[in-house]
Amino acid sequence: MLVSEFHYHLPEELIAQEPLAERAASRLLHLHAEPGRLEDRRFVDFPELLREGDLVVFNNTRVFPARLYGRRAGVRSQPVSLRNPAAREFLHGRIEVLLTRQVAQELNEWECLVRPGRKIGVGEQLFFGDGDELQAEVVGRGEFGERRIRFALCPAFFAQVDKIGHVPLPPYIARDDSAGDRERYQTVYARERGSVAAPTAGLHFTLEILQRMRARGIETAEITLHVGLGTFQPVRVEHVEEHSLHSEAFSISKQAAEKIGRARGEGRRVVAVGTTTVRTLEYAARQGAGEVRAGQGEANLFIYPGFGFQVVGALLTNFHLPQSTLLMLVCALGGKENVMRAYEHAVRERYRFYSYGDCMFVERS
Repeated sequence: MLVSEFHYHLPEELIAQEPLAERAASRLLHLHAEPGRLEDRRFVDFPELLREGDLVVFNNTRVFPARLYGRRAGVRSQPVSLRNPAAREFLHGRIEVLLTRQVAQELNEWECLVRPGRKIGVGEQLFFGDGDELQAEVVGRGEFGERRIRFALCPAFFAQVDKIGHVPLPPYIARDDSAGDRERYQTVYARERGSVAAPTAGLHFTLEILQRMRARGIETAEITLHVGLGTFQPVRVEHVEEHSLHSEAFSISKQAAEKIGRARGEGRRVVAVGTTTVRTLEYAARQGAGEVRAGQGEANLFIYPGFGFQVVGALLTNFHLPQSTLLMLVCALGGKENVMRAYEHAVRERYRFYSYGDCMFVERS
């Protein structure tokens, strides 16, 4: 299967640059299980689209300000907007680091993406914050240019990251992060710190929407998958089957596992909020011989058309980048032709795309 089969044309003006004033004001495109049937709705309708007995599963990961701006050793610190490419090129030695995963807690080592990538070598000393509040050394380099950095001892490391870090908005949002993004690029049910990108399907929910779901008797459960490099990783091969994903940390509580097992045993539908939830549940089922069990680990399941779903029967998701693994996952669940037709419809109807954009409710074909 060719990666190019998952391409679609998107006018740049449809990429949402700001969140809507109200979370639940988004549009929702409903792709029914009946092949090809599309329906334009609003997200406020979502509780009524659920079936009696559905179990809705959320990813409760919490985004932290994982983008750090700093300097290389020997370069004087000065404030600048480093999301401006011209500014980055002008200031020799200025750097941008995106922390994607903590790989060694005791040594405080992190996997990260860096800019400018070609200039930051192993052994280099890095300094972050106007007062050099954090210091790190580059201790390794990955296959695709990612780095491994080790921070110097800092008793209040995460407090410093919270202070000097920036919300890691995706590169297609062409602006600096703002104070408002710290609240809006976060779900209302976020609890477990660890993600460098929001599980964006959850951004539409409000406490009032969750209350309406409970009032209808809809059961909910929470799992955790910390979004890391696997989500950002581009597909660099020609054939889909040749691609592989980076691992991302997940955990499933005993309570969540029991709810999922009970729903499946009673023939009730499991509805995943976001592609991260889908990957976690389906990975866990394969590790548990078909059963979703409590525990934690590292998930690297790549889902594309032809995949045999064991757990998830429907998905709430935002619109995804062309030729991305996330789009391939949605195509696997809803049917490739159906999903690509739905994307064409969304472009024609001028839906808002990507992280701060509108959403789809996809029922398994």
